[in-house]
Amino acid sequence: MLKFILPLILLMKYKGEWKVVQVGVFCLGFMISISCYHNFFMFNLGFSLGMDYIGYIMILLSVWITSLILVCSQKIKNLGNFSSSFTLTNMALLLFLLLTFSSMDYLMFYISFEASLIPTLILILGWGYQPERVQAGVYMLFYTLAFSLPLLVSLLFYYSATGSLVINLGSSLSSLDYLSGVWYVSTVLAFLVKMPMFMFHLWLPKAHVEAPIAGSMILAGVLLKLGGYGLIRVLVMFQEIGKEFCWLWVSVSIMGGIYISLMCMRQVDMKSLIAYSSVVHMSLVLCGIMIFSWWGLEGSVILMVGHGLCSSGLFCLANMVYERTSTRSLMLNKGLLSFMPSMGLWWFLLSVSNMASPPSLNLAGEIMLILTVLSWSKVSIVGISLLSFFSASYTLYMYSLSQHGVFYNSLYSCCSGKVSEYLGLFLHWLPLNIMILNSSLLMI
Repeated sequence: MLKFILPLILLMKYKGEWKVVQVGVFCLGFMISISCYHNFFMFNLGFSLGMDYIGYIMILLSVWITSLILVCSQKIKNLGNFSSSFTLTNMALLLFLLLTFSSMDYLMFYISFEASLIPTLILILGWGYQPERVQAGVYMLFYTLAFSLPLLVSLLFYYSATGSLVINLGSSLSSLDYLSGVWYVSTVLAFLVKMPMFMFHLWLPKAHVEAPIAGSMILAGVLLKLGGYGLIRVLVMFQEIGKEFCWLWVSVSIMGGIYISLMCMRQVDMKSLIAYSSVVHMSLVLCGIMIFSWWGLEGSVILMVGHGLCSSGLFCLANMVYERTSTRSLMLNKGLLSFMPSMGLWWFLLSVSNMASPPSLNLAGEIMLILTVLSWSKVSIVGISLLSFFSASYTLYMYSLSQHGVFYNSLYSCCSGKVSEYLGLFLHWLPLNIMILNSSLLMI
């Protein structure tokens, strides 16, 4: 994979680099999808790199979302808005993501995990829309860095205690004293901020609203999944302590998810609403990972993939509306069904997938996670019921407010959609709804 990406980066200086890179990343995704071995222990080992099932799924998702970014960001190429630098930044981000998901060493994982921040920051600062993008970039950088430094210290402490930083090779921590509790919290917090968990989520809506379409897609599609993936990797070290603390994370996630759902109901910015809905979905993922159940782990991975595709597609739709009407406000973007009739179908398909209706992957993931949380505690049925209800409510609110009504009378005409835009939306929707036919591929 690395041998394939590096020539793509070198091709940036040629004039037709956009098409070459676009086709190249699609080919890379195809090569990864057919090079999958189904005896899922470890494979492709070498140079402290290797993949297991979860890493393989996340790598495939990263390559797929990156290829769709190039399909959906045609405006940057058409306007000549530093398109070479844009493709170079996306390729660098993909390279860091591949290294993160295939790292077999905790320190290498940490370095590539942090390195993925830099291209994301460049995307927000370089191609963002409003002057507030600088504040959004600083928010994201400092939230992530402030909680990542304790993670580095804890990894070095782990090395001094066990003598190894190889993932899943060191022993689990069994003592439950004050020091081990501090060690556990300092390790886990870095990934909770990246997910992000309720109370650590303030950077996410700002980053999404100010980011260009590429930044929003990669943030929603892959970078939020780094938090869940990192938790799956590090919680192996803290099995005993994790069982003692899991009530805290599950309760904060469920209550926070309900509160954020209510926040979604009063949003007037399309991108802000979709960004807050990501926090709601990731709260369920966090519950599944923290409960330490087999179904919880599988449901979390399935929902991460489903949410990555669905949320990325919704950001694409919001961006298409923004490019035509120059506003993201739901108060002004009404009656889009009359204004852009062909887009109405895609709004409907991706909205129903967002509320976990069949046959989307979100449905399979949420069923597994709801069963996991209910088997852990019967009391949580109240919170889970409210979470599911409000999840459908804010999605319907977004769909009905944007598609129905009378459109803003200063809008007189626009293109209802280009082939590349429909291709991008189709390639988001197809795997999201087809993979449930063989969801055992996503079972670990």
